[in-house]
Amino acid sequence: MGMSRRDAEQETVLVGTDLSARSDRAIDRALLLSKEFGARLMVLHAIEPYSLLKRDQTRADKAIRDVLPDPEADVDVLPAIGPAPAALVAAAENGNCALVVMGVARMNHLGDYFIGTAVDHVIRSAPCPVLVVKRRPHRAYRTIAVAVDCSPCSQAALLTAARMFPAASIHVIHAFHVPYEGWLRSDDTRDDFTGVARAELKAMLAAPEVPEDVRARTQLHLEYGEVHKVLLEATDRLGVDLVVMGTHGRGGFIRSMVGSRAEELLRCLPGDTMLVRQT
Repeated sequence: MGMSRRDAEQETVLVGTDLSARSDRAIDRALLLSKEFGARLMVLHAIEPYSLLKRDQTRADKAIRDVLPDPEADVDVLPAIGPAPAALVAAAENGNCALVVMGVARMNHLGDYFIGTAVDHVIRSAPCPVLVVKRRPHRAYRTIAVAVDCSPCSQAALLTAARMFPAASIHVIHAFHVPYEGWLRSDDTRDDFTGVARAELKAMLAAPEVPEDVRARTQLHLEYGEVHKVLLEATDRLGVDLVVMGTHGRGGFIRSMVGSRAEELLRCLPGDTMLVRQT
């Protein structure tokens, strides 16, 4: 499901905009990625039922182009009627889309409604990875962190990230903890769990599905602690541009250790995050 140079000419990068400055970073990143991949860029705006744009295709097209850095750019614009999440999923399904790029509508200490609903719906339903952009892009992604729990969906996320960004260095981060450690009170217990986690992490990377060139540019990090705390510290320490996580294609965010925290991680991580749905 990843982007490759070989088939990029037939694929599309899709980005959604609400025509406000909140979407600028997502649009800028989508423009950068479409050039990097050699793919078409489609810019979608979901029109509210009461909007005047609903009755004027030319005006709607112009409204979308007016939010681009270059309104004359060779991109496809798509005014769509209805809720943005459903419109994005439909466009991704119909447009041979390799990546959906989304911004965040607002960020505050109470949580981000856009992340909690729209992104969740698109991730569960879109036929391709979903990139949530928070930072202003200045260059291609150079350093990627893949948050894993050694499940098949984590391996799928690693392989997709490696295919889509072949020039980037990859840090695989596995956060673990000892259940009921407060009652166990044994250094041997933590050592045992550490050994098991390390073996699982190495086995995931050594699996035959993982190409040798991916192994060569991947560094493994086994960290004790809560997932969000480990990722926050690691992304800062390693200078990470992009965090990648895997999801299942059923029932919302994945139920594995990483995925059950995916919504929280999307809120707390300060940088861009890509979610890869396992089909």
